[in-house]
Amino acid sequence: MADRIADRTNELGQPIGAPVEGWTPRALPARAPLEGSRCRLEPLDAARHLEALHEANQLDVDGRNWTYLPYGPFPTLEAYRDWFTIAAASTDPLWFAIVDRALDRAVGVASYLRIDPVNGVIEVGHLAFSPLLQRTPVATEAMYLMARHAFDDLGYRRYEWKCDTFNAPSRNAALRLGFRAEGTFRQAVVMKGRNRDNAWFSILDSEWPAIRAALEGWLAPSNFDDAGQQRAALASFMPPRT
Repeated sequence: MADRIADRTNELGQPIGAPVEGWTPRALPARAPLEGSRCRLEPLDAARHLEALHEANQLDVDGRNWTYLPYGPFPTLEAYRDWFTIAAASTDPLWFAIVDRALDRAVGVASYLRIDPVNGVIEVGHLAFSPLLQRTPVATEAMYLMARHAFDDLGYRRYEWKCDTFNAPSRNAALRLGFRAEGTFRQAVVMKGRNRDNAWFSILDSEWPAIRAALEGWLAPSNFDDAGQQRAALASFMPPRT
């Protein structure tokens, strides 16, 4: 950060940040679908998504997907419906069902949250990916669609990812997707009766074009063989970290 502000000072000679020319508050994300080639993100709707999501979540037989989330697991459809009804009505978090186009069913959820249009900051989180979605190109495309919408359509400056410091799969996913680690907020949350330290990650608008190109290169049909296996890992498309 020092190199970004070292040549800028105020009238008192104090270092200050770069001006943000022409900045105006951004729009809130709308409750509207995001379309991709492998998946479609649809605003949560009980009639369309509830039963399919609960069925997909039941494939996680030991409930480990819920360890680092503040809710769940949901052993019955009724218990899931109670949570789902509240989530579907929320605007922050703003929830989406991730619909796998090939399966034509919802296989996971994601949300925008901590939405700050005045400063252009938005977080992606509450990721609950069923076993049908985990470690698939569909999951990567869903994350790409949400980032692209935040940066390219809405014009946000900062895109955040936070997770429990013990959640190694989430930390690894953030880094794989091009987020940069920023540090740890100690004793950030009391969750399910235990302490949670939060690991913070971000992508800035200045970093997004290169990350977008990497994600699009990896997602391109030419990067997958006839069996659907990747020809090159996403890391090989990502720009070097500076």
